[in-house]
Amino acid sequence: MAEEEVEKIIRHTKRIFINNLDSYASKCIAKFLSACVVGASLVETDEPEVEEGEERLSKDEHPKVKEGTFQIVGTVANKNERRPTYVLDEYFQLKREELLERLMECDIIIYNITEDADQMDEASWVISALHAEMARFSQPKMFILISTVMTWALSKPVDADDPEIPFTEEDYRRRRAHPNFKEHINVEKLVVKMGKTKSSLLSTCVVASGVQYGMGEQVFHFFFKTSWLGDLPKVPIFGEGTNVIPTIHINDLAGVIQNVIDHKPKPHYLVAVDDSKTTIDDIVKTIAYVVGPGKTKRVPKEDAFLTRDLRQMDIDALFVNLRIEAVYLKENFNIHWVCESGLIDNIDRVVEEYKQTRGLLPIRVCIMGPPAVGKSTVAERICKHYKLHHIRLKETITETLAHLESIIRMEDGETEAEDSATSSELLETLKENMDQNGGRLDDQYVIRIMRDKLKSKQCRNQGFVLDSFPKTYEQAKDLFYADDDEPEDMRSKIPPFNKKIIPEFVFSLDTSDAFLKNRVLNLPESLVEGTSYSQEQFLRRLARFRESNVEDETVLNYFEELDIHPEHIEITSSDDQQYLVVTERIIKSVGKPKNYGPTSQELEEEERRSADRRLRTEAQKRADTERRETEEAQQRAARWEEWSKCLEEVKKQEHDLLEVQSVPLRNYLMKNVMPTLTQGLIECCKTRPQDPVDFLAEYLFKSNPQVE
Repeated sequence: MAEEEVEKIIRHTKRIFINNLDSYASKCIAKFLSACVVGASLVETDEPEVEEGEERLSKDEHPKVKEGTFQIVGTVANKNERRPTYVLDEYFQLKREELLERLMECDIIIYNITEDADQMDEASWVISALHAEMARFSQPKMFILISTVMTWALSKPVDADDPEIPFTEEDYRRRRAHPNFKEHINVEKLVVKMGKTKSSLLSTCVVASGVQYGMGEQVFHFFFKTSWLGDLPKVPIFGEGTNVIPTIHINDLAGVIQNVIDHKPKPHYLVAVDDSKTTIDDIVKTIAYVVGPGKTKRVPKEDAFLTRDLRQMDIDALFVNLRIEAVYLKENFNIHWVCESGLIDNIDRVVEEYKQTRGLLPIRVCIMGPPAVGKSTVAERICKHYKLHHIRLKETITETLAHLESIIRMEDGETEAEDSATSSELLETLKENMDQNGGRLDDQYVIRIMRDKLKSKQCRNQGFVLDSFPKTYEQAKDLFYADDDEPEDMRSKIPPFNKKIIPEFVFSLDTSDAFLKNRVLNLPESLVEGTSYSQEQFLRRLARFRESNVEDETVLNYFEELDIHPEHIEITSSDDQQYLVVTERIIKSVGKPKNYGPTSQELEEEERRSADRRLRTEAQKRADTERRETEEAQQRAARWEEWSKCLEEVKKQEHDLLEVQSVPLRNYLMKNVMPTLTQGLIECCKTRPQDPVDFLAEYLFKSNPQVE
């Protein structure tokens, strides 16, 4: 191609639509293409740099459009307040008519159907709608479908006598899909068909991608996460593990897409895989060795379906057994391969991408201070917040001895004879040294044990909180000395040290001796018994600590020499609130966690605990309410009873008073009224007048002694 034509192509800016920009593959491809120059793969150029950062713009901001680059737009499954800097515009929940209008503004349409099965129906509709609207095109368009090699999963071998002969793109008409990917193959056929009618206006290309890895991982993420966390002593391999998985680094897949856009290949169907022919057994063992415990175990294939972190699509990909080669892109494309030879040969790079992309960085903390100041209390809270490993001298020595004994006891062939002999010799040496020193180890063995612990995969992955060790300047020098393979800066005045295990944050807790003595005296007897917090032992430990920290060369001075400045925290109270404040202060200094958040199981457990707490709180509230109501009812009943008694007493007193007051009246009536009234009634009965009442009244009037 002439230089003028290449320059003309490079200067032209192209608009690319990518579906589901917030998914793993689409996001990585979008980031890669946004850093590419149009037509760059047509000439020999340096590999484009893809930004690692996740800087995001607000809804109203737009990235600066660079002449000659790919401009990225696309749909998102979840709307965010801020969009990535590499995205010009993003669309959320568009109607199909609106989506078509957005697609008409683009030069390239890329549909990724490797992650979300729901996108297949949309991809089919989009290619059909574009094909129907070709008359409206202002310029030619290209439709690229990113599919998966799972549409080849059940293909019959090229040669029945030699099943290891790999497939190539030329065999794509013979491909047979996995039962769960039959819809994928239908979409592939539709895209190829639509691109053959009028390719000058609408060209199409299907890219069958291998299982993707890199940049944080997707399908293989379960194995990376399990190895990194180290919760399992052995990383599981599901099934026999002998199946060959075709793979490709996600940035290499993006490079293939870039070349498809620039070269406009004649074949409508391409395969995108790297050169590796590795089994899942090899892949998992490599991940476990580099990231995790270094040990694996085969588990039943069915266990994969019980693993929450694995989707059905992931499980299908892990069990595929397929040998396939990408012949066309090797011969015709100009790809700057990231991992051409595969995941295993480039595991160090892939692991570094995994840690950086997911923000998985170790946090190393050291907490110093006098005995009984509360170092372990704070350390435990810091470990719980950041999911770090709590490193204490006594527990680490005990753990090391137990580990050595377990290695020696193994009889199942899992350990080499040489490892067993070495472990046996070391264990014997340690026990002999402890016998000679009354149960203590010499510094050289203590340093060796602690250094090995800090260099373990778990501590190097997640980080640690070093509790009360080292105790002296010399111990600190011996513990953190630089390995022979670490480069030494001759111009630096800072003494050499091991950057992989040196604490990043050092906190010194301190308080008065009187406070410490009072705190120990108030400890429960059950906590003091059998520990070094008995009065005599504690006073000796405190005296040793004070003596060692008035010298010129202290542990804190060692960290100062390395430009790691300890933060001094004064403890003024032994209550829980004080240590909560100290913990929050340390968390503020250390910053955000750089570890995995809680797992789905942990979230469910926390949700269950929250629900239990909520139910207990509600039950307590109901009980308190019922208790208050009962008490109020009882009080009302008591008051009513008391009032009733008072009322009865008042009535009785009134009755008695009336009785007393009525006695003179009754006496008067009996003496002066009743005799006359009785005589009148007798006369009335004798006379029987027509009007007895009038007769009686007349009689009483006449008989009244007071009337003359």
